Amino acid sequence: MPVITITRGAFSGGPELADRVAATLGYRSVSREVLIEASRRYGIPEAKFTEVLETAPHWWERWQESLRLYRIVLQAAMCEVAQGGNVVYHGHAGQELFPGIGHVLKVYLTAPMSYRVEQVRAREKMSENAAMHYIEQVDKGRTRRLQVIFGADWRDASRYDMVLNVAHMSLEAAAHVIVEAARQRDFQETPESKQAFQDLTVSARVQAALVVAPRTRNLTISVRVEHGRVHVSGILAQSELEQEIVRIAKEVSGVNSVEAEFESPPIEYMYP
Repeated sequence: MPVITITRGAFSGGPELADRVAATLGYRSVSREVLIEASRRYGIPEAKFTEVLETAPHWWERWQESLRLYRIVLQAAMCEVAQGGNVVYHGHAGQELFPGIGHVLKVYLTAPMSYRVEQVRAREKMSENAAMHYIEQVDKGRTRRLQVIFGADWRDASRYDMVLNVAHMSLEAAAHVIVEAARQRDFQETPESKQAFQDLTVSARVQAALVVAPRTRNLTISVRVEHGRVHVSGILAQSELEQEIVRIAKEVSGVNSVEAEFESPPIEYMYP
């Protein structure tokens, strides 16, 4: 029961392909459902996610609000949506949301600029130069956004299991290739990958719970999970917050136990 993520450049196909793959495999095709889940679980308006993920970042965003919040909550919501597998996700940075999970097939769709320009001209009735400029701006904005949020270049082919040039194949052919890959043993769930996904889910839940809680949202806390056993660590200027962190973590679904290991900041940090 693999999870399939499909990432694309502007006007390189995607939603239609995801729907076709999902229909063939009997999976769910999801995209904005992840943002809705994040909004429902963590009280962040869907419109805010859309703003952060779909508008170009400005230099002041890094200071005025923590983009880390959106990355953590988005991953937690994605893990919830992907429970049980059988999901095709086409959306923002799907390849970055399941690190180290073997039964995730990560697909990247690409196409020459000439192909993408023709797609834009057909849909938007633009001139060739205007269409090219539009695509370049969309790709540039997406690259900047995801670099800031995830610290990765989504165009790096090494981050994917499969790269398809959709200009060189039909929708049916592309769907067939993905479906056949998803059926291969390499991407099937194993006891190890299932456990890794469960631990990732619990870790994401704990991090999300901490990042939305008023007293802990601005703390940098390392969370490690092994078979439901949670280890939280970091540096705390206020030692009494350790009990609050442990309390929040213990209330998260899937947590069996919590071990804390926090240190006080160096003296020179406390008294510059």
